[in-house]
Amino acid sequence: MSTSHAKFIDVQKALKGASYPARKDSLLKTAKENDADEAVMEALAALPDEDYDSPAGVSKAVGTGAP
Repeated sequence: MSTSHAKFIDVQKALKGASYPARKDSLLKTAKENDADEAVMEALAALPDEDYDSPAGVSKAVGTGAP
């Protein structure tokens, strides 16, 4: 697996403590505070600027194969 792609578990860990619904800028701030790796930060930065209702919704938008 390429390390340039964010994994589901990494996205979930990066968003620990996020309040939902959340916008992209809030998700990026939370991920940075949680020391997310570069792949996760890039994936979140590429998201459309809209409201996300849950961690699973973010992972689905990122394309990590969320359930």
